[in-house]
Amino acid sequence: MKLWMLGSGSRGNAVLVECDGARILIDAGFGTRTLAGRLKLIGVPPSSIEACFVTHEHTDHVKGAGAAAKRWGWTIYATRGTTANSRQLAQTNVRAFRPGRTLEFERMVVDTTPTPHDAAESVGFVVTSRSTGARAALFYDIGHASSQIRAACRHVDILVLESNHDDDMLRNGPYPKWLQARIASDTGHLSNRCSGFLARELVTRDLNHIVLAHLSEKNNRPGVALAAMRAALGRTRFRGRLTAAKQDSVVGPFTPGAARAEPPMQFNLPL
Repeated sequence: MKLWMLGSGSRGNAVLVECDGARILIDAGFGTRTLAGRLKLIGVPPSSIEACFVTHEHTDHVKGAGAAAKRWGWTIYATRGTTANSRQLAQTNVRAFRPGRTLEFERMVVDTTPTPHDAAESVGFVVTSRSTGARAALFYDIGHASSQIRAACRHVDILVLESNHDDDMLRNGPYPKWLQARIASDTGHLSNRCSGFLARELVTRDLNHIVLAHLSEKNNRPGVALAAMRAALGRTRFRGRLTAAKQDSVVGPFTPGAARAEPPMQFNLPL
């Protein structure tokens, strides 16, 4: 199993997962030109991706999904709620699934879990390699860590977890009060503090990588999010790698069992 963050934040999200040569994308929140450029950086032809799984209908997660399906032949998977509320998927033949369903593929299994977010029918994913049993969990745009998310994330090798905002930075930042309230709500976004609480609970001997995702550009900083997570994990047995995903950089690959190997490469994009 290999996992790359192609970009994560309010301007777009996409995560590439590969198991024994089979490739899927979680979210396509960038246009096809951007997706093609970022995939080229890591030597992945867009046409080699067989499916794209969409977490929810917000533009920063679905912007390029419909166009990519048409251009490269991707199969799009999304819930009925996501499909019905997405303009980008209106003309796309989507394979709908119910939250909680397990989707079986030749080289991987994709488990879906409903998530608490202000979207029609949002979900997170756990991808399992059939050949090795390695597991990667991806949960962002979640207002709180539900019992279903906690159960889904147990005994994973790679954890991609939202760490959206610092509580004080959000409270004292530029957003209006109504938007602050939405972000901090139980159906908004997970804070650094709450992300740390969840990650600390999920530490096992299998957990090799924690990747912090969907960091706010206004109400967070990578150093702040990483420091909060390190503090939360300080008394646990976690000895893996901790990385903050970036909006405009490709980071990876993250591979199970490689926690103490070379750190993942970062590909800086031209301005």
